[in-house]
Amino acid sequence: MGGLTVNTKLLRQILVGFVRDEVYKVGVRKGVLGLSGGIDSALVAYIAAEALGPENVHAYCMPYRTSNPESEAHARLVAESLGINFKVLEITPMIDAYFTVTPDADNMRRGNKMARERMTILYDHSAAVGGLVLGTSNKTELLLGYGTLHGDMASALNPIGDIYKSQVWALSEAMGVPHEVIEKKPSADLWAGQTDEQELGFTYREADELLYRMVDQRMSREELIAAGFDPAFIDNVARKVQGSHFKRRLPIIAKVSNRTIDRDFRYARDWGK
Repeated sequence: MGGLTVNTKLLRQILVGFVRDEVYKVGVRKGVLGLSGGIDSALVAYIAAEALGPENVHAYCMPYRTSNPESEAHARLVAESLGINFKVLEITPMIDAYFTVTPDADNMRRGNKMARERMTILYDHSAAVGGLVLGTSNKTELLLGYGTLHGDMASALNPIGDIYKSQVWALSEAMGVPHEVIEKKPSADLWAGQTDEQELGFTYREADELLYRMVDQRMSREELIAAGFDPAFIDNVARKVQGSHFKRRLPIIAKVSNRTIDRDFRYARDWGK
């Protein structure tokens, strides 16, 4: 794909084909996703609508009482521009009911609970409509571990998990995602005033430049410093990548047989019709 620069026409074809093929191969025709009002879920909605047809995409906005009203407005804008199925499902009653027994929970715990509540709703609705849950975490987030395990990081398939945030912006522009969504500050909207880059301590574009060289090009720390990156920044990002590896793999299974799931028994085979 040529580094962080991207051939948006080719990438669009690949990702649309990926969603269509992966959904169809399991015998369904529909995709289900959480539409937050942010750019990542908006892009996945655009890809899914092109791959499956707008009538086969079911999007759900799931606000909490402290969510920014702009998030729902932007989610609705995306849904209406595509003509996909759209519902707003309030999660406040479920979240507040749980935290009445643990009122001392901090923002991180509350945010994780919200993310997991949203994913349980998506999986329930995927069963109701007969579709697959589409993931909306990009490569930058996945590498940094910036997401909730079994929450927003869960899905049946993820079309944008191998493209950096910078590439998400480029492809979103090419596919016609509304500018209001593209230009807003990235936020998981987990609590009032929260933004991704403020919480991370650096911008996505800064992270992408480093991560591409660190991960894709396998540059050493010395090579990264020679390329002009600050040593403290390198170490900070490296710690995040290393410390979140458990989020990027299936649960570890103790090996006691000849063929263990996700080690020796990994690939789809022809097990009968």
